[in-house]
Amino acid sequence: MAPGFRPDGGDCGALPKPYWVYMIECAGGVIYTGIAVDPEERFREHLAGRGARFTRIRKPLRILGMRPFADRGAALKAEHALKRMSPSRKREWARGK
Repeated sequence: MAPGFRPDGGDCGALPKPYWVYMIECAGGVIYTGIAVDPEERFREHLAGRGARFTRIRKPLRILGMRPFADRGAALKAEHALKRMSPSRKREWARGK
């Protein structure tokens, strides 16, 4: 068997993909926060009505911001902290401040 080959089709030498925390501005100015491996694809899912219930009720308008994290656990912790912030602090985070 060749080095780096796995029977399941995976790549033994590949680095894990980062998880991203992202924020979406929705109708009415409300902010949705989530995590994803591919936040742009996840945004498209929200637009198509295949995202969270929150974004099916409140139409997603645009991605406000996103940041990568090393793993799912770190992204979940950041998401939890962000959800506890005020809308103005969330917007500051999205702008990179």
